[in-house]
Amino acid sequence: MSGALARLRTQLWVLRMLVGSRMLVPMSPAKYVRLVRILRRQGTNATTSFALAAVRRPHGPALVDERGTLTWQDLQDRSAALAVGLRDVAGADQVGTVAILCRNHRGFVDALIGSSRLGASALLLNTGFSGPQLADVMEREGARVILYDEEFAGVVADARSRVPGLVEVLGWTDSPVSTEVLSIEGLVARYAGRVPPRPAQRGRVVLLTSGTTGTPKGARRSGGGADELAGMLEMIPWRGEETVVVAAPMFHAWGFGQLVIAATMTCTVVTRRRFDPEATLALVDEHRARGLSVVPVMLERIMDLPPAVLDRYSLRSLRFVSASGSRMRPQSVLAFMDRYGDLVHNSYNATEAGQISVARPADLRHAADTAGRPVRGTLLRVVDDAGREVGPGVVGRILVRGASPFDGYTAGAEKEFLDGYMVSGDVGRLDASGRLYVVGRDDDMIVSGGENVYPIEVEKVLGAHPAVREVVVIGVDDEAYGQRLAAYVALSGEASPDDLKAHVKAQLAGYKVPREVVVLDALPRNASGKIMVRELPGVAS
Repeated sequence: MSGALARLRTQLWVLRMLVGSRMLVPMSPAKYVRLVRILRRQGTNATTSFALAAVRRPHGPALVDERGTLTWQDLQDRSAALAVGLRDVAGADQVGTVAILCRNHRGFVDALIGSSRLGASALLLNTGFSGPQLADVMEREGARVILYDEEFAGVVADARSRVPGLVEVLGWTDSPVSTEVLSIEGLVARYAGRVPPRPAQRGRVVLLTSGTTGTPKGARRSGGGADELAGMLEMIPWRGEETVVVAAPMFHAWGFGQLVIAATMTCTVVTRRRFDPEATLALVDEHRARGLSVVPVMLERIMDLPPAVLDRYSLRSLRFVSASGSRMRPQSVLAFMDRYGDLVHNSYNATEAGQISVARPADLRHAADTAGRPVRGTLLRVVDDAGREVGPGVVGRILVRGASPFDGYTAGAEKEFLDGYMVSGDVGRLDASGRLYVVGRDDDMIVSGGENVYPIEVEKVLGAHPAVREVVVIGVDDEAYGQRLAAYVALSGEASPDDLKAHVKAQLAGYKVPREVVVLDALPRNASGKIMVRELPGVAS
């Protein structure tokens, strides 16, 4: 009986969250019938929410990009026509996996929904890929169709030579193209009004891990349904039928998730192909957006703008800023909130696990480097190497069990589990109040002269130096010490490597002082803002 009562309480809480956020609203009986039909026909996958939004608000604004506004029904009509076109030009047997190499624009959304309507896997590709990386991933995932922006034509060349019969469709072009060239806009126009047959299987989305130190893996996740959504809404104040600016790249797990949440809430998504810090602020004010979704480096770039530029934008319409994808520079978070209000919500996520924890503004005011508290429905443990739970303040391996199941990697690799919990691959600690602090990756720890060192501790100290704009610290091989720390910094002021070493030595033990400090113009980052360690000078790939 207690179990049944607990389930009932959970269901009532979920209902209260969904109604309170206006995710659920009163509608006509006819619309409810249509919603049920869609759910029976499509089930729940990553793009079901777009179809449901088209029933709820067919003529409401769904997507705003550089080319104007599309309604929810426009997205359904365009994706249906694109799906029919892809079947026609590629053949039904070639669209099992559709690769998408697009920036944030209508073509990305068309391709995403269109792939689902074919029952295909949508393979979301990193716009920062090199040609060989792209070809490797496409070969591994069995993709024979690629939709890509014209600017990436050179990157696709390797795949063209390695994937037999590759079908190429342009997603965005800066000027009109010949009707003989396959493009999303051309196929949408040619097959307008047509609907693909019901697929034999549900479409899926393949998200790639960041691949900052190696080849990215493809991860499949099912999604956790209403419980997971309610847990997120409890932490981040999304509201139905409002406007959000999604600046985070949509091919990445975080940006993709923000797009899907917006569709689930029937929120208008405003986006642009390339991130520009001032243009992003302008979009928020112009559209009176209630939410802004970014990766942390975008917030940093915004706060790097001159004060005179920041003064031009009030952002008074914003209720929240949601960020995830990489470490947040504490100074930038606090500077943003000091200027625009306590709006930032920093999520700790994993491609394999979905949303794990959220640091709300009060948490970030308490400690700007915290990853916050677990979302409701997600269980979190910090354990030692033997799997025993450790106490507050003790660093250990982070284990997660959440509402969103991990369906495995596409290439057959396996994720480690311990007592039903997924091993995240990160290490961290919990404070006495249950806030999580991520110290680094499990394999980041180095042993230098017999002492254990986590590079992130040194990064935080260097990052607090007024002349340091960005920093990453890694372990490199050393004949005398086994390993040693090397720091790579980009500066915004005057400081020598010796100055920076002295800064660290004044605050940390001597063995934590980097033996080498390399000054760069900028650190190499991928499109989601994560630092690409293998591209640092002197680092073997």
